[in-house]
Amino acid sequence: MSGAFAYGDRVLLLDQKRRRYLIELADDGEFHSHAGLIAHEDLVGATPGVVVRSTKGAEYTALRPTLEDYVLEMPRGAQVIYPKDLGPICILADIGPGCRVFESGVGSGALSTTMLRYGADVVGYELREDFANRARKNVEGFLGDAAAARYRVRIADSYEGIDVQDGPFDRGVLDLPEPWRVIPHLEAALAPGAIAVAYTPSITQAQQARDAMKGKWIDARTIEVLHRSWHIDGASVRPDHRMVAHTGFLSVARFLGR
Repeated sequence: MSGAFAYGDRVLLLDQKRRRYLIELADDGEFHSHAGLIAHEDLVGATPGVVVRSTKGAEYTALRPTLEDYVLEMPRGAQVIYPKDLGPICILADIGPGCRVFESGVGSGALSTTMLRYGADVVGYELREDFANRARKNVEGFLGDAAAARYRVRIADSYEGIDVQDGPFDRGVLDLPEPWRVIPHLEAALAPGAIAVAYTPSITQAQQARDAMKGKWIDARTIEVLHRSWHIDGASVRPDHRMVAHTGFLSVARFLGR
């Protein structure tokens, strides 16, 4: 989105130490921090890249948030899948416009938002109503009503089954403790040639998910994505002292059909 900021827009404020703050511009709204306050009206009508000063003289650069920014800063009830895994999940699952995706569980909606941004239609199963409501709000907050119309969240337990009337699905994405319990139900709801991806924190969970992806599945594999940033300052070039290493394992396979 280009153009000037308006009330209702989300704005990313970046301070001089590169700390990030996500706000939604509201009439009479104010951003407060230890470095003073900024009135939202000071941003309305300004264009991305503008530098604003707080009442204590601190400088903030105002930008439109990217999807990465939004995922890291959005309101959450459950832990989100981080950007380093969101992209690979969508590539491994071949998420694209028109894909019908089954997702369980939706958590705070980070993966849902990403897949909807890719153009998919998503049906999510979530046990907790508060998480489901948060996911819906986060999707609407970043993508708007048009994307939200392609997003349907049901309060349901995928361990108990998947309603075949919700399918057939082209893709299945599982982010829950025991995905191997869902895979047999998923087989009844997937179209032949569909792809499933399971996100699991431990390798033993990945191993059990892979065990369930046998017989009717092919081309199964498991990967781990590591994210290391670099310090570059003139001739000083080195890996950063900190890196985002293990977060989870991604196990993917193709469904041959029932």
